[in-house]
Amino acid sequence: MSRWYIDKGPQGDVAVSSRVRLARNFENIPFHSMMDEAQALEVENRVKKAFLEDSGKKYSFIDMQDIDPVNRQVLVEKHLISPNLAERRRGSAVILSDDESISVMVNEEDHLRIQCMFPGLQLEKAWELCDRIDVFLEERIDYAFDKELGYLTCCPTNIGTGMRASVMLHLPALIQTGYIKDILDACAKLGAAARGVYGEHSEAWGNMVQISNQITLGLSENEIIKGIDDMVSQIIGQERMIRKKLYDRDPLAFEDKVYRSLGILRNARVISFEESVRLLSDVKLGISMGIISDISDERINEVMLCIQPANLQKAAGIAINNEVRDAHRAEAIRKKLNSI
Repeated sequence: MSRWYIDKGPQGDVAVSSRVRLARNFENIPFHSMMDEAQALEVENRVKKAFLEDSGKKYSFIDMQDIDPVNRQVLVEKHLISPNLAERRRGSAVILSDDESISVMVNEEDHLRIQCMFPGLQLEKAWELCDRIDVFLEERIDYAFDKELGYLTCCPTNIGTGMRASVMLHLPALIQTGYIKDILDACAKLGAAARGVYGEHSEAWGNMVQISNQITLGLSENEIIKGIDDMVSQIIGQERMIRKKLYDRDPLAFEDKVYRSLGILRNARVISFEESVRLLSDVKLGISMGIISDISDERINEVMLCIQPANLQKAAGIAINNEVRDAHRAEAIRKKLNSI
């Protein structure tokens, strides 16, 4: 079964994926930072029971204390859980749908973090699914809610709708030309934030930038979705325009950079994570510009996932140090890109 983090969706030349996340808490149970172990287990068990009642879908329930650090990090690298949840143990869990488009984190910063994710620019679709899960749970769980403030959350920045709507964008042209600074300054003035690949406090590797709303109070869910959707659509237009200008200015140099990056990836015997994501960004750009036709975006997405540290270690089946990992990474890339 193909996954959302592999597939190419609408506007997929620039928009990598869309995510909607809702923060929710139980009424009459302290926030996660203040509750004891018995209360954490109560939250976990009640959420698990609620999902078992949903006979229309198949879910996996993964308790954080039941999986080793490597497999926890694999879930992080797939964006199915946060780095914060990966560090938690007893009383924390994640519930995943079969296709992994639904991920419900239990006892992360809030009691519940409901996430729905789709490839490309599909915020409305992600919101519709997230809303259905939210309604389903609210019929079985009393949420902490205030008539004036909305949904009550551990962090005040999430009060109101409790929603974060975000889109992961591949922006090599805007970043390399420096125009990204003006774009992000404009986003900040309009109430949006730019983050790295794994959200807040993470790095923007591979020319990937995540755009999300900062304001959750005073706006409806539909207003938040529309605002981010409109903003992202404009950024996509700017990225495409700059890509074309760069190509038209010097087609030979543009193509040479793409093919040199592909050549290194197809032949390297040792390669770091930092170098590989930089080169893969060039190849991804070449695919979107029609320069490379024998490799799909889906194949590049597969490579992006398999070269990350935990995925490499899981594939190896043994603990590997950085030097060995770089050799394993180069071999994994060669196999993926030379088996077309």
